[in-house]
Amino acid sequence: MPTVSEIKKDTERRMHTSMEALKSELKHLRTGRASVALLEGIMVEYYGTPTPLNQVANLSSPDATLLLAQPWEPALCPAIEKAIRTSDLGLNPASDGRIVRIPVPSPTEERRKEIVKKAHTLVEHTKVELRHHRHEANEKVKKEAKASTISADDEKRTLDEIQKLTDRFVTDVDVVLKTKETEILAR
Repeated sequence: MPTVSEIKKDTERRMHTSMEALKSELKHLRTGRASVALLEGIMVEYYGTPTPLNQVANLSSPDATLLLAQPWEPALCPAIEKAIRTSDLGLNPASDGRIVRIPVPSPTEERRKEIVKKAHTLVEHTKVELRHHRHEANEKVKKEAKASTISADDEKRTLDEIQKLTDRFVTDVDVVLKTKETEILAR
């Protein structure tokens, strides 16, 4: 049987993991400024195996509107181009046979609003996860109380602490969204 403090620690760890996953997902949303983080998660066919782009090429951002992918094997240029084109980033790479240049145009106002909508969807998904973690923790605490391993006062106090933990993470998620939204809508 897990103790009350173990339940709270596990819940906090799981909520923190959900928060980190959200931050990672938000990195992939275009803001109009070139960042190699934009290319994270793109998989390239490398000898028949899907391989992360950053494991087959050197990625850099020489300025705010351009990304460069220099593959370790120049024969990979077409595969890199294809992987970037087929991603949902809306980028159009060009290759000279040695380096893949990926211009990052500033998104239109309409595209910025679409990106903000996607950010809101990701945030809502994270909030659902946080509430799910809270629900699971509450069920464990209630189970402990029913088994008489904790008192009714401990049950109430622990449920309140789990709610406060959830509220803190939801507030943090809202702050992350506001920051990303400002970044996306800035010209």
